[in-house]
Amino acid sequence: MRLDSKYFDRIRTRRKREQETEQAPPVCQWDGCDKKGVHRAPVGRNAEGQFFLFCFEHVKEYNKGYNYFSGLSDGEIARYQKEAVTGHRPTWTVGVNKAAKDSPLHSDIRSGAYSRVRDPFGFVSGAKGSGPRFPEPRKLKSLEAKAFDTMGLQASATSAEIKTRYKELVKKHHPDANGGDRGSEERFRAVIQAYQLLKQNGFC
Repeated sequence: MRLDSKYFDRIRTRRKREQETEQAPPVCQWDGCDKKGVHRAPVGRNAEGQFFLFCFEHVKEYNKGYNYFSGLSDGEIARYQKEAVTGHRPTWTVGVNKAAKDSPLHSDIRSGAYSRVRDPFGFVSGAKGSGPRFPEPRKLKSLEAKAFDTMGLQASATSAEIKTRYKELVKKHHPDANGGDRGSEERFRAVIQAYQLLKQNGFC
């Protein structure tokens, strides 16, 4: 290409970037200090996100006397700490809605004391509404059935009946009441174990 070509004048070259003037670091905001203020310190309560800029020595001095809760009473501080657990957002107690309130406990569902199928419209049970689920006969485990047999009770016995029967059997088979009879002592132990098992499993 010739130097006097018409195309030569149209070629544009990238200009060199003008060197940006370096911005001087801020000065420490502590009265009478002219050092670089590169360390941030919080302004205080109700000014979140705002900071003072101090040098290293003065930011240490500022942080020693900094108290976020200055000016608040003990009650206000306690309320703030309580609300901080939930991030200062509103909360509701568990089960404020009716469906959760009427639902059985998780332990009752697992034990089989309640039906596992919800029937809010009464298609299966024939009763409308989203009321509580009605208990079904509980399927006994082998040890539970043996405990009822030891106590001489039916599986449908109520808590009061179990307790009454337990008191009767303890009085009857206690070693003090039988003059140390070995057979009665074994029966006494079996009754106690059976009662403890029924109690642990929620029958009484």
